[in-house]
Amino acid sequence: MTSYAVQLQRLNSVPLAVIRRQASASDLARVVPECCGLVWNVVRAEQTQAGRHVAIYWDGSIRLEVGVELHGPFAEHGDVVRSATPAGAVASATHFGPYSGLGAAHDAVRRWCRANNHRLAGPNWEIYGHRQREWDADPSRIRTDVYYLLSDGSGL
Repeated sequence: MTSYAVQLQRLNSVPLAVIRRQASASDLARVVPECCGLVWNVVRAEQTQAGRHVAIYWDGSIRLEVGVELHGPFAEHGDVVRSATPAGAVASATHFGPYSGLGAAHDAVRRWCRANNHRLAGPNWEIYGHRQREWDADPSRIRTDVYYLLSDGSGL
């Protein structure tokens, strides 16, 4: 079983270009990469500087926003709109390995929050490391950072 070091930190919001969707848990493996591709098509066409892929899960019904970090001006186009990651106190962990194992990182953060009396505020999100060729040979190197927004009285 993988062990996760959970960290508390205070984050500022990061501007994003996203597509908003609602999906079932079984559709996420298809919806997230599909939406990332659509967002990247628009970002590239606008020649906007962009960063890592992001998926924000706003609630338990899997209302989500999927896209990329923005490092420059961006004009909305069709379904691709501006948004931002939540700001505030968060509990986070880093997962190394295939995306199919991300559930363990989420479970570890939620367990740690319960054990340390930190209340979750609702949204959580994943920031995916930049794709690297080495991942094809060694998927254990794939990096995904998992974040959970905490209620204001959670100690930061």
